[in-house]
Amino acid sequence: MGSRRIWVAGGALVVLAAVVGGGVQYSRTERARLAVEQGMGPAPVLPAPAPRLLPTVNIANPIGWRKGEHPTPAPGLGVTAFATGLDHPRWLYVLPNGDVLVAQSNSPGTDIQTVKNRIASLIMGAVGAGEPSPNRIMLLRDEKGQGTATLQTVLLDHLYSPFGMALVGNDLYVANANAIVKFPYHPGDTHITAEPVKVTDLPAGYNHHWTKNILASPDGRFLYVTVGSNSNVAEHGMAVEEGRARIDRLDLQTGKLEPYATGLRNPNGMGWEPKTGALWVAVNERDEIGSDLVPDYMTSVQEGGFYGWPYSYYGQHVDVRVNPPRPDLVATALVPDYALGPHTASLGLTFTETARLLPAAMRQGVIIGQHGSWNRRPKSGYRVIYIPFNAGKPDGAAQEVLTGFLTPDQDHVRGRPVGVAIDQNGALLVADDVGNTIWRVTEAP
Repeated sequence: MGSRRIWVAGGALVVLAAVVGGGVQYSRTERARLAVEQGMGPAPVLPAPAPRLLPTVNIANPIGWRKGEHPTPAPGLGVTAFATGLDHPRWLYVLPNGDVLVAQSNSPGTDIQTVKNRIASLIMGAVGAGEPSPNRIMLLRDEKGQGTATLQTVLLDHLYSPFGMALVGNDLYVANANAIVKFPYHPGDTHITAEPVKVTDLPAGYNHHWTKNILASPDGRFLYVTVGSNSNVAEHGMAVEEGRARIDRLDLQTGKLEPYATGLRNPNGMGWEPKTGALWVAVNERDEIGSDLVPDYMTSVQEGGFYGWPYSYYGQHVDVRVNPPRPDLVATALVPDYALGPHTASLGLTFTETARLLPAAMRQGVIIGQHGSWNRRPKSGYRVIYIPFNAGKPDGAAQEVLTGFLTPDQDHVRGRPVGVAIDQNGALLVADDVGNTIWRVTEAP
């Protein structure tokens, strides 16, 4: 009986490999007709959808950074390694004393096991996203003030695909893939042994978009919580999307968790715009309707606002794949403020008002970490960009900050930028989860 199971399993793998191989060949027939820049800005070009039976597949195989290599900084900038030898560093949080927390994390592997998702898992593994989750938060400390983390220690371990972090008073909140938990924290702590205290459950079960980010309100009363959708466009029905594709607000005094904004397919990075105090978020949009659609975006978040997913994108652009349709909701869908390019996987977001070590021209805007596409031909993302702001709104074209993550032929990737943060001294930090490095960016000497 055991040998029969092995035979069946082996046969299934052969069939799956054939499907994947055929799908990759099929995917090569589709490519973008527009430049990435045409899908960026306050008024992106949105061509007619090009639905595909299988998504375009165009992966870059990870090769990491050799000794002495680093991303390419824009003119006027310099880049050095703040910390190396990490294990899938995805998200960053800077403590008041200057210590830097790094969530080392990956998917919990609990997505629904459809044929399409099995293929997607193989693809994610090929681009460096298939390893088991380290499930820990590292603490990095620059003990000599020279821009290098001379102390690297495990602050918290045995977590569950952790992502967002927030310190409120003496409580350090961590967003696991299934719940928000908290730990006691004292300035200077390098290791916390206390057991986690559950604050609230988050949508879990099978987790398609597993990352959960948190951001404290300036007064410390609320946590804003991102929860991604459980599918591309609700192909498994809306019942499994309950509580998903939105930003929630958690009242830390009462424990009440309620929706703040909805229709956001996969929201990730959040930040407070310094001039207006508005909440901004970076959002990953839907796939499988061509290399030119749909642009990821960043937007200010209106309380009670609906942003279209899954029924429409960029306002009233109806996605006909979703049944039953909801024209009543589509009529209320808000148009995002600024497109970030199709399939760029824009994840990290941080405002630069405290970035004293960046050039003055880069201190009034937002930095975005673009993890990079796996389903666009040619590839998009794989870079860090800056977008200037004026009077609380984006004001100008995106400017490259770091590039060079992709090899010139686009076949291989040395690293993939994810979380971004401004450190206590005013330098930009970038988490590179394939290069296993935290990069530090400053104005060139």
